[in-house]
Amino acid sequence: MRHQKQWDFLKRKFESDQLSHAYLFTGLNNLGKKDFALQFSEFVGCKFPDLKIISEANKKDEKFGDGGEIRISQIKEVQNFLSYKSYNGGFKIVIVNEAEKMNLEAQNCFLKALEEPKGKTLIVLVTSKPEMLLPTIFSRCQTIKFFGKPEVSAEKTEQEKKILDELTAVIGKDLSEKFKYAKAFDFEKQSFIQVLEILQKYFRNQLLLGSHDAMRILKLIDEINFKIATTNANSKLALEVLLMKL
Repeated sequence: MRHQKQWDFLKRKFESDQLSHAYLFTGLNNLGKKDFALQFSEFVGCKFPDLKIISEANKKDEKFGDGGEIRISQIKEVQNFLSYKSYNGGFKIVIVNEAEKMNLEAQNCFLKALEEPKGKTLIVLVTSKPEMLLPTIFSRCQTIKFFGKPEVSAEKTEQEKKILDELTAVIGKDLSEKFKYAKAFDFEKQSFIQVLEILQKYFRNQLLLGSHDAMRILKLIDEINFKIATTNANSKLALEVLLMKL
């Protein structure tokens, strides 16, 4: 199977009753980290309703407002979930996908779940950006790194190319055109975080090609990425600021 080394490590820990209560799965996007976590949950006998998966708030869910981040209300659901005994008598498992999308309030709240594990509890944080998690969260999890070549569908590749073509076309235009692009951007249809990731790939390649401005832009993207993930920053305003400085 893929990621055999990581699987064998966790399997040995489980069979010797030495599993940690929290793991941090890190590595590039599209390596199958979430699927791996689900497969391991099944392996240790965890099934509904003892398995809970957390991901960014639904963009159309009025309960959470705008999507693109994991809110404190979702983490409180995790705390409530973990407060009850296992329905099936085994592990209770929480998988937080794209954990870097927890805003600062949610991360601080999540610390309580990590500090006070009850019974047979297993928490798995899945992320491609561990540096965006609080050091206190990072230190309370055992890190397992995933390697390999990301698996990206042809559809996603085409979508990313379309977004990049639109962005590179507007970069060289005047401010009015940039603001027009930001105003027309459909935040319901596509994630601003995805736009930042696409720009990161592009400017990393530019850096390799010797672009003197690429490093400055990459630092700017990292700053905006961090603010979007950890605060209630307005995505439209952040896009306008980014385009102004490109």
